[in-house]
Amino acid sequence: MLDITSDPQDRTLLIVDDDRPFLQRLARAMETRGFTVTTAETVADGLASVEGSAPAFAVVDMRLGDGNGLDVISALKRRRPEARGIILTGYGNIATAVNAVKMGAVDYLAKPADADDICAALNAQGDYKPQLPENPMSADRVRWEHIQRVYELCGRNVSETARRLSMHRRTLQRILAKRAPR
Repeated sequence: MLDITSDPQDRTLLIVDDDRPFLQRLARAMETRGFTVTTAETVADGLASVEGSAPAFAVVDMRLGDGNGLDVISALKRRRPEARGIILTGYGNIATAVNAVKMGAVDYLAKPADADDICAALNAQGDYKPQLPENPMSADRVRWEHIQRVYELCGRNVSETARRLSMHRRTLQRILAKRAPR
């Protein structure tokens, strides 16, 4: 774990996310909180940044266009074991959260994550436990997000998605035609 008292000046932060508007907003927000921010939109760019100059902190999206964000966290931990990395994802589940922590992430936050929550997780020490969200996603929303994720991973193929979800194709079509629940 990073001992902030030994090097309080090292506030370097790498943010890796393929959602450019989110990436830019988060970078600006973290700069206002005292971090020196470097951004990357791909796993390859994130790995290159880590190899060039391993930052003290990292915020990495789990699913990127060219691979898995855990590769960036793993590379960061090899280059700088005391670095603190956080995984962000729009599709959270227990298995990937456990895997992220095993790979060296100090926290796992669901998108959309607030800059204050990210900053708190990066600066947390000892037995830090994240606060419960004030407006957690409903069970219907979690189900809808999962269906959308599988649908995208299946190349937007309704029949393949229905097969993988063990659901009737017409039922899936009805779900996809509706708006997202709150």
